[in-house]
Amino acid sequence: MPKGIEATTTRTALDLQDLETRIRRDLDYLNLPAKPWVLPLHDTPEPIYDVVVVGAGMMGLAATAALRLHGISSVICLDRAPEGTEGPWVTYGRMVTLRTAKSACGPALGIPSLTFRAWFEAQFGNAAWERLNKIPRAQWMDYLIWYRRVLDLPVRNGMDVTDIAPQNDGIIRVTVRGESTPVLARRIILATGIDGLGAPSLPSVARGLSSRFCAHSADMIDFTALAGKRVGVVGAGASAMDNAASALEAGAAGVDLFVRREALPSVDKFTGISSDGLVMGYVSLPDAVKWEMMRLGLDAPVPPPRDSTRRVFRHKNARLHVNAPLLSVEETASALTVTTPHGKTDLDFLIFATGFSCDVTSRPELSSFASKISLWDDQYTPPAGEESKSLGQSPYLAPDFSFVAREGRDKEPLSRIYCLCFASVLSHGKLTSGAPAMDEAVQRLVHGVAASFLRENSQDWLNIFREFDRPELLGDEWHPEQIVNGTSTKVKSSA
Repeated sequence: MPKGIEATTTRTALDLQDLETRIRRDLDYLNLPAKPWVLPLHDTPEPIYDVVVVGAGMMGLAATAALRLHGISSVICLDRAPEGTEGPWVTYGRMVTLRTAKSACGPALGIPSLTFRAWFEAQFGNAAWERLNKIPRAQWMDYLIWYRRVLDLPVRNGMDVTDIAPQNDGIIRVTVRGESTPVLARRIILATGIDGLGAPSLPSVARGLSSRFCAHSADMIDFTALAGKRVGVVGAGASAMDNAASALEAGAAGVDLFVRREALPSVDKFTGISSDGLVMGYVSLPDAVKWEMMRLGLDAPVPPPRDSTRRVFRHKNARLHVNAPLLSVEETASALTVTTPHGKTDLDFLIFATGFSCDVTSRPELSSFASKISLWDDQYTPPAGEESKSLGQSPYLAPDFSFVAREGRDKEPLSRIYCLCFASVLSHGKLTSGAPAMDEAVQRLVHGVAASFLRENSQDWLNIFREFDRPELLGDEWHPEQIVNGTSTKVKSSA
């Protein structure tokens, strides 16, 4: 709850009920949801979903909602987390607020009454909205829980997907830990977040270190246990600041941040050039332009938010080490010693806020087809001096977010699987990296899924068109004497 709201609001749950009534009316005005239209498979003894969405974070919820609103109704969304803890917001997310502006429309799908602002104002009023700076992290989770409920989205929690296996018959078998039978689907959408096609990235010096003394910033960390401890944080981004601040606020004796660069980055290039044009049109840019834009982005990384940085350095026991790559980390029975070019630092605990790597072969649930996925390294050769290992490992995606196959024989099976997670950024732009542009990503995806079903059943649709014979004119629109030199319209009998 944002500070000060409790004392200023007199609004009640009735206002939220009014908003939910308005949502139903808005959907009715827009003729949503559309009537189901996907043709079922013939003679299938087992139930088969048209689409299975893996991941019930904000991207997965929005994709599930958009599919159902557009008449693709046989959909289920699976998430391994307990209900209400999907995504990073109340797990390893340690920022105080979202990093984006409060005005970001998020998963609203173009419907004003589904925005965070509408949800917030219904409970706390417009004046509270005007006072709000940025959206509190936990309150964003509250909004997503409401979003799922008000749209009655078919999410199943505790569903840990361990294998996704495309079959030759066009069916995809989804194995879930602890479930005796697989979930069957015609399409799969991977909405699995920032590490959806990889894993937390750790430098080589972290290998072999005991989990008693170190963690990745995406791990669940007991910060209360760090009270009175000497804590180190590796990294210069937002996550590094969030974890350093969390340790300091928990009473750490001191926090040392180790940054390999000469200074913290200060310019966010992508924010500076953001526009609807880039959101909508990036996907159609030449590969060379996409590559160079994202490579420059790696050379000029996103700076940590000003608020997050100030949150750290308001503590006098926070220290920033620049030009300080970790040369080694030595572990003793009770502590760590970190060596940089400037000397040694003794620590009780070390947090690696070093981001995530993209490596499709590292994901066990993708093992059935990971080696068949075409990567940027397979499709594009950059000019000398502009190579990038991390960019080259990104999946080379089709315009609808589906995977592209390395070999022609795998084209059809892989075209049924869609990558709606962070790894799509090089192919599609910064649509899946946060709330501001996710609506474009979801709409692009749903249009692609719809088109794929239409192509798959194109002959059936042609036959339906041929056989359609419901008459518009019934023969009672005129009197017989009004027909001159001919006959009236022939009326067919039709169901």
